Amino acid sequence: MSASGGAVSSPTAYLPAGLPRPVPEPDGLDTPYWEGTRAGELRVQRCRDCGAWQWGPEWICHRCLGFDLAWAAVEPRGRIYSWERAWHPVHPALKDHGPYIVVLVELPHAGGVRVVGNLLGDPLQPVEIGAAVAAVFEPHEDPKAAFTLVQWRKTG
Repeated sequence: MSASGGAVSSPTAYLPAGLPRPVPEPDGLDTPYWEGTRAGELRVQRCRDCGAWQWGPEWICHRCLGFDLAWAAVEPRGRIYSWERAWHPVHPALKDHGPYIVVLVELPHAGGVRVVGNLLGDPLQPVEIGAAVAAVFEPHEDPKAAFTLVQWRKTG
């Protein structure tokens, strides 16, 4: 556990090599998110006008339609809101890597926004709605463009 709210860094990759690497959008909108993951932070947008949290990245506030959005580091902990055990590969690199568990995590410290990620551990583990999870930052030192993925691990 780290002092930043319980997130940990992962020494190994959860997913196999060969998947497309995520990169910031050309317009730069999600760059602060990816910079945050590299720093071991989970960042979410927040409107400076009305205070609403939102995910995914947008140029306009979903609540007040304002344009004054900022990125804020939030506690990298949440609860499983929904989940799916994926058995069929969605990319050729995942052909022999399955099943795996995809979770929708609700972030109570960010207005309840929900983010998607993989649940680490046994792919056949039982999963409960409402289970507590913490972010795991998985760095990839790709020579073309380094990036860090946010995965999730159940907590006690």
